[in-house]
Amino acid sequence: MKMTPQEFLHWDSKRITLLGMSGVGKTTLANKLPKDQWFHYSGDYRIGTKYLEEPILDNIKRQAMQVPFLRDLLRSDSIYICSNITVDNLSPIATFLGKIGNPEQGGLPLTEFKRRQALHRQAEIAAMLDVPAFIEKARDIYGYQHFINDAGGSVCELEEPKVLETLAKHTLIVYIQTSPELEQLLIGRARETPKPLYYREEFLDRQLAEYMQEKGYSSTEEIPPDDFVTWVFPRLLQARLPRYQRIADQYGYVIDAADICELRDEKDFLDLVADAIDEHDSQLKAG
Repeated sequence: MKMTPQEFLHWDSKRITLLGMSGVGKTTLANKLPKDQWFHYSGDYRIGTKYLEEPILDNIKRQAMQVPFLRDLLRSDSIYICSNITVDNLSPIATFLGKIGNPEQGGLPLTEFKRRQALHRQAEIAAMLDVPAFIEKARDIYGYQHFINDAGGSVCELEEPKVLETLAKHTLIVYIQTSPELEQLLIGRARETPKPLYYREEFLDRQLAEYMQEKGYSSTEEIPPDDFVTWVFPRLLQARLPRYQRIADQYGYVIDAADICELRDEKDFLDLVADAIDEHDSQLKAG
């Protein structure tokens, strides 16, 4: 969706999709908007509570069944298990995705890891294609004036044109661009707390082969799970950044992550987006 700064500022029912790496401030920004006026759609929340709900619960039950005490209670229907996913707590999704590597260290075999990756991709595509329906729900059922789509960090990896076309048709796409300093901060966080991530299969195969050759591993089951996540993250970051930029160039606009910290309220955010639109238009005219 393209418009002038004036059209954006006077848009009665604003609909925005935020893109960018996890950690750049998408959720922080969304939380600064008035909660009684903006419907906050979290792609990851939708994934976990709708499209991966059953696989997530199956994974938890599979672990519980290994404990005799819990196994007997589950089989007799004396207890039940549910996941408590919230916008601010998406741990069950990460736990399901898992990490490739040594089973004794909590790692997954390559085949199982790829199966879960594929399920996550399908779920993320479905969650993004749900955005138009939730725009209508947010207005017609819940009475929200505006809509913000807090998209997952891996949207740029999906390679499903229909997703971007749908988001661009129904929302104004805003890419939150990192700085070199923030990139180093994200890499440092990944090193301190390695988290499960989604990888394109082509990217995963290429990086995995390079990692195993560098480390001298002959089997993925020798890999320390956290070590691979830490090693691959800077490469994943550098692979994703140009993908985000291409999306912004074709469909949307760019704001700097550093500017998010300076935002005080909704007006600041709207002015920032309007400035991004103006800068984009100026660059087109100059080009």
